Amino acid sequence: MTATHPARPFAAGRLPRIPFPVVDEVDRHCAQEAEPSTVHIEVRLPGRLEEDRLRAAFAESLARHPRALMRERPRSAFARRYEWELTDGPDRDPVSFPPVAPGALDRVRAASLAAAPPLTVSPPLRVTVVEEPDREGCALVLTVHHTALDGPACLRLAATAAEIYSGRTTPPPTAPARPAPAPVSPRSRPAALARPARVAAGTPGAVPGNAQLLVELPVPRRESGAPYTVNDQLMVATALTVAEWNRRQGAAERPLRITMPVDDRSRGPEMPIGNGTRLVEVGFDAAEVASGTDIPALLRLTAERTRALKAQPRPQLGRSVSLLTTPLLPVAARAAYTRGLRVLAGPWTSTTLLSNIGRIPYPLDFGDAGKATAVWFSAPARMPRGLTFTTASTGGRLHLALRWSRTLLGDEDGEALLGLFTRHLAATSSETV
Repeated sequence: MTATHPARPFAAGRLPRIPFPVVDEVDRHCAQEAEPSTVHIEVRLPGRLEEDRLRAAFAESLARHPRALMRERPRSAFARRYEWELTDGPDRDPVSFPPVAPGALDRVRAASLAAAPPLTVSPPLRVTVVEEPDREGCALVLTVHHTALDGPACLRLAATAAEIYSGRTTPPPTAPARPAPAPVSPRSRPAALARPARVAAGTPGAVPGNAQLLVELPVPRRESGAPYTVNDQLMVATALTVAEWNRRQGAAERPLRITMPVDDRSRGPEMPIGNGTRLVEVGFDAAEVASGTDIPALLRLTAERTRALKAQPRPQLGRSVSLLTTPLLPVAARAAYTRGLRVLAGPWTSTTLLSNIGRIPYPLDFGDAGKATAVWFSAPARMPRGLTFTTASTGGRLHLALRWSRTLLGDEDGEALLGLFTRHLAATSSETV
């Protein structure tokens, strides 16, 4: 099953239901109150938004994308599936305008990481418009429960709301281009299936949960006709950052495996709403990311690997995970089994995650409030990975969210990792390599 699994038909007067797709079910099984599975999206606008007009725009956007109007259906103790119940409209208005106050944006950002929208209320997302007295414009902060929706799907909802708010329809963007399938050379294969490196622990604080840093960086330059993409440059920077961090912490050198979401969905109004990305893992041998790495060679090697992985058809979470969601046992039993396997498989989980949204495919034009000048995403950083890198580009600038688990790293560790990433990303630029 995928995020586009059709709704089950029911008699008149009964709401349609959708069994949880594989991604939704696995995420629901592994829910942790201490580290909620939220996606944080922040859109910066140069002007101010009108409250009633924005509420109406998001209400209409949800009506045009009814798959987002869902809540988890109550189930019996012996039910064999989680099910989404599609509602006729929102159970509550997801849009809020907190009072204008100093520090409001920091508080909303913290809440986005600390508390997920409830799955039992439709839709499972929050839209918060933040204004501060000493800051021009406003920030549109969207908090999504990742069990229900991913970042690109929620951005599609925001793009539709922007079109409705401004009254300007934009041409639908094209789906991302993917390379044709090709034979996989030995060099393109990931590192051997040995136990991958973990992100070495820093100096975590006493409070659990996630923390993040949001920064704006220049997009690394590439020579015309370069065999690698910006995504490959980000992948190399991520690998070198983690490898250097682990060396500084005295961790043994091990292969790295970096999870990379691949999204093949169209971006137009017909975009399937839900969790629609598939996950692949890019491997690096320890010697490939050692001190003094030949960066041009590593960029070419990484490009070979990512092209091969993107071209290969693959279920969203791999073939073996589908077996965990086969409804032979009650969902409560499968949940306990899945959580146990997750603990046992922790040492073999990928080292970290790099989610590159790429160039934002929508203008996000809110009329009098202006077009988006920056868009940040941040993906959950639950243990055992404990660290994620999420990037998007707007207006020729790269917007990076570095997010980490407080049980693994502290605020000073996050600053140090950001410094390493910035330096390694600059080293991949055509002005440097």
